[in-house]
Amino acid sequence: MDNDNNIDFKDLWKKQSVNQPDMKDLLLRVSKFKKAALRSLWITNILLFATSAFIIFIWIYYQPQFISTKIGIVFTILAMAIYMFVYNKLLAEFKDIDAAQTNQDYLQKLILIKKQQQFLQTKMMSFYFIALTAGICLYMYEYASRMTLLGAGLTYGITLLWMLFNWFYLRPKQIKKQQEKLNSLIEKFEEINNQLKL
Repeated sequence: MDNDNNIDFKDLWKKQSVNQPDMKDLLLRVSKFKKAALRSLWITNILLFATSAFIIFIWIYYQPQFISTKIGIVFTILAMAIYMFVYNKLLAEFKDIDAAQTNQDYLQKLILIKKQQQFLQTKMMSFYFIALTAGICLYMYEYASRMTLLGAGLTYGITLLWMLFNWFYLRPKQIKKQQEKLNSLIEKFEEINNQLKL
């Protein structure tokens, strides 16, 4: 009876055949997440750089007359540049994810990436959309002033509707998708870490 009171629970835990998360599968998921995130980052960089170059080309080639047009161009390019500066800070975090890391290191890195993504998806994205909307509206004023009232209204209306669609429909969908992937990985690493502590 005395032997029953001295049970080594840690030893029993190690011997049990409970289905633990497959570490290889988890590392493969982290690798896929990292590759997808880096690919998205590079595509965003290329697209925003190409857009900025095109806007500068329009400025030089068409020589806008109104100061509002020039301010609009500066606002638009500035919004993209600031957004990309903050977004590119994630590049170092993704590159630091390494197969030789411990579970705890993976977990800490993923939590740090999640915090940075939340900042990017809230404050930075709000700044980006406000500055971009202001820049585009200022830029369009010179050309809209030459249109009929109906034409100018349609031009601004369609542009603003597209931006609202992006803000209220596409952006939340994208954020939810990114958060689900990251939260799933974090949960798996937390589960493994909790099992290892027992």
